[in-house]
Amino acid sequence: MAATRTLLIVLAGGAGAGLETLTEARAVPALRFAGSHRLIDFPLSNARNSGLSEVWVLEQHHPGSLAEHLGGGRPWDLDRTRGGLRVRAPQPGGRRTGSADALWRVADAIEAALPEVVLVAAADAVYRMDYAEVVGHHLGSGAELTLVTTRHDGDRSRLGVVTARDGVVTDYAYRPTEPAGDLVTTGVLAFDPRALLAGLEQARHDRGTRGLGDVGEHLLPTMVRRGVVGEYRHAGSWQPIATVEGYWRAHMDLLAKPPFGLDDPAWPISTCDLRQAAVRVQPGAELESVVLAPGVVVQGTVRRSVLGPGVHVAPGAVVEDAVLLDDVRVGPAARVSRAVVDEGARVRGRAEVGGEAADDEVALVGADAVVHPRKRVPAGGRYPAGA
Repeated sequence: MAATRTLLIVLAGGAGAGLETLTEARAVPALRFAGSHRLIDFPLSNARNSGLSEVWVLEQHHPGSLAEHLGGGRPWDLDRTRGGLRVRAPQPGGRRTGSADALWRVADAIEAALPEVVLVAAADAVYRMDYAEVVGHHLGSGAELTLVTTRHDGDRSRLGVVTARDGVVTDYAYRPTEPAGDLVTTGVLAFDPRALLAGLEQARHDRGTRGLGDVGEHLLPTMVRRGVVGEYRHAGSWQPIATVEGYWRAHMDLLAKPPFGLDDPAWPISTCDLRQAAVRVQPGAELESVVLAPGVVVQGTVRRSVLGPGVHVAPGAVVEDAVLLDDVRVGPAARVSRAVVDEGARVRGRAEVGGEAADDEVALVGADAVVHPRKRVPAGGRYPAGA
C-alpha cells in the first residue's frame, strides 16, 4: 500500500494544442477513450487500485467539461468523508500559465495537508501504474523528487526527455527539438513536499510576474541540476495523447493489440456509468474488430473502429479505421475512413470523410459539424467544428 499520507494531485487543466479542435470545448482529460472512458479515468483508477484515497484534481482549461463525469468520485471509491476526491477549479479572475503555476496556487493547501509524499500525475496518457510502488521506491531512495520514466519510440518533441545513470537523473530536456534519447517522463512525479514547495517558491522568485509555466520548464531542470532527482522506470505500456494522430493511433492499437484490459478485475479502469440503451445491431449490419459504447445503433458496416455513446451508422454506410465520439450520425451510403469525428457531428448521405493517407495522417471533423451530402473531406483533411 502507498504511504498513509500520500497526496495525489492530478493535473487536469491541459489545453492540448496538438489535439486541435478536439480540445476547443473540453480539457484534454475529458477526452473520450475506448468509447466509454475518459483520459482522467486512468490516473483516478490507478489511485484507487494503488490504495490512494486523497486525490486533488486541478482544473484550468474548460473546467466544466469534467464536472459531470467526476461527480463526487464514486466510480473510483473517492466519495469519502475524509480525504477522497477534491476538485479545485481555477480561481475567479486568476490566471494559470502552466502546471507549475497550478501547483503554486495550491501551495498553502499542500503545506496545510502535511502529506509525506506529493504524487503529481498528468491526465493525458493511457497507462496503468501501481502508484504505491512509485511512492515506496521514492521514500526508499531518499530523493527529493522521483521521475517516473519509460522508453518511448514515438514523437518525443512534446515530452520531457531524460538522461539517467544508476537510478539518478543527470539531465532533463523539456520538449526538445532534437531529443537526445528515447527515455522520457510519463508525467508522474513523486515529490518530497518541502522540496516541492521550496522549488515552487524559487521558481516564483526567478520568474516574477511571468508565471511559473509548466513543471518541465523551470522546476524540474533546476532540481536535476542540484542532483536531487531519482528515477523510477515504468516497464508497462504508456501511450501519450498529444496529437490527433496519436489519439487515433492509440485506438487502432487498442483494437489490434490491447496493451492491457480496461476491465481486468485485478486492475480495472473505472469510469462514470453511461445511462443509455444497449447497443443495437440491425439486420444487414456488418461488424469487424470494433468497440461499441452504450446507445450505439449500427445498420451499416463498421470495421476496425471505436464508436462512442449514441453513435448511429445508417444502412449502406461504411466506417473503417475510425474513432467516432458521442452522438455522431453517419448517413446512408456515407463513408468514413481513417478519421476522428468529434461529438455531435453529422456525415450526411453519400458524403466521404478521410481515406488512405501518408505518414499516419488522419482526417478530423469537428464537434457539431455537418458534412453535407456528397461532400468530401480529403485524407488528412480538417473540417471545422460547427461548420
